[in-house]
Amino acid sequence: MSSDAPRRGRSDKKPGARRSGPPKSSRRSDAPRSGDGRRSGPPRAGGAKKAGRGGANRGGAGRRDGSPRRDENRRSNQGPPRREDRRRSDDERGPRRERGSGREQDRRTDRDLAGPAQWGRIARRGAGNMDYDDPETIARREERQRRPRPPKADSDEAAPRRTGSRPDAADLERAAQRAVSRGRGAAATARERRRLPARPHAVKEPAAALRKLVGEPRSKTLNRKLNEAAKAFEAERFGDARTQLGPIVKEAPELPEGRELMGLTLYRLGKWKDAIEHLESFRELSGSTEQHPVLADCHRALGHWADVDVLWEELGEASPSAELVVEGRIVVAGAKADQGDLTSAIRLLEQNWRPPKRPQGHHLRRAYALADLYDRAGRTPRARELFSWVQGHAPDLADVRARVKALS
Repeated sequence: MSSDAPRRGRSDKKPGARRSGPPKSSRRSDAPRSGDGRRSGPPRAGGAKKAGRGGANRGGAGRRDGSPRRDENRRSNQGPPRREDRRRSDDERGPRRERGSGREQDRRTDRDLAGPAQWGRIARRGAGNMDYDDPETIARREERQRRPRPPKADSDEAAPRRTGSRPDAADLERAAQRAVSRGRGAAATARERRRLPARPHAVKEPAAALRKLVGEPRSKTLNRKLNEAAKAFEAERFGDARTQLGPIVKEAPELPEGRELMGLTLYRLGKWKDAIEHLESFRELSGSTEQHPVLADCHRALGHWADVDVLWEELGEASPSAELVVEGRIVVAGAKADQGDLTSAIRLLEQNWRPPKRPQGHHLRRAYALADLYDRAGRTPRARELFSWVQGHAPDLADVRARVKALS
């Protein structure tokens, strides 16, 4: 606005109050300003002083002599606009500027009139400021939700299913690839381990080791608990064995016998992760591969394929007893089968395999595992023959009787 335009005076009265006359001399005058910014008096009738642009020049509404009309002068001296003057339609005044902010927003009629009519104008306007959808928008959204979603291209539902037929080679290959990918994602690298010594550490009596670790008075109690835990383990009361071993592992964590028995107990209870921690500690404390097959089987249960391979290599380097090597071979073959590589699993168990005349326990367990792999690979005659051989020497081994009956 130019400095010559008339300005509305500020009033100390409440908004909306009417004034009967011109403002007092103590308030700011509504007279037009001169060009140098100083306030001048009312324009003379003779036209000695020209009117500002807010008077005669605005739309040509002034008199010929340049003085403002009488009604304009009266309008400029009035107070704030009346409430009736402020109630103009949105189309007349255009976008409204929010109070206290510099941005403008369009007030849409449908937003202002949201909600039932009995709410009142203020409540309906508040409802309109919220997220409001008209019935057509709601109907379209519900229609989209009711539409069935097409199946994904890589899902099992998208692939055609064959009923009454066995899976072909392509299905088996895809299943093997998925199993291998899952196995690689489970544990890509093995955990860091200290290299085992050339020979295991010397074995000490548990009673003497406990006296050195916890002292004479407490060692007798812990030694008694260790013996009771061993008896409970042999009786397959694994919960009692775990209870007896708790104080031993807590007070004497460097006792190899306590770690070993606790790991085996947790293994029989199916606590693979906890069993791994104790058996790994036993490996460090004893420097022995005696429990490597059990430790590898725990890693196999959790899908730690790299750890299974590392433990199998350590077992081969140590060259332990034949029974221990056979147990490790069974675990590694089972891990390969879990990853979908049945061919490598069968080849590992078939290596140097001949049914002995007087089979022992580890020979029968190896034959049972190999027969199971034959059955899974579809080699039914070979599986039936080997299961029958196991049944002839150990009819109570696992479910060998049911397996022979199923394949007959």
